[in-house]
Amino acid sequence: MSVDIVIEVDNKPGVLASIAAAISDAGVNLAAATCIGRGETAELHILVPHAEPVRHALALTHQAVITREHEVVVAEVHDRPGELADLARRIAEAGINVDTIYVATGNRVVFGADDIAGLRAALGVN
Repeated sequence: MSVDIVIEVDNKPGVLASIAAAISDAGVNLAAATCIGRGETAELHILVPHAEPVRHALALTHQAVITREHEVVVAEVHDRPGELADLARRIAEAGINVDTIYVATGNRVVFGADDIAGLRAALGVN
């Protein structure tokens, strides 16, 4: 299982380094990350195999607040024009509304939706 953890962080230099270090010190590999925010806070999404060690590591730092965790589907893709369009079309044809998408390491795309089973089926991911 892959989990997207959404973390509210202060949008200032050094915070990402501190959070990434805390997570890696807990022995957790970040398979993907994306951060969005221009104000005083930002929303950091991280992809991990299990949430519990991340929860524990971040609780110790007192620098971040987890605002959401949810299971996501990670699809291996080809790095070529139209790949995302093809995947998005399959998801749309299945009637699934995507609420999360970002790129992970190793030519993979992370998708989140309320209907994880339907999303898995549409993408052909077990």
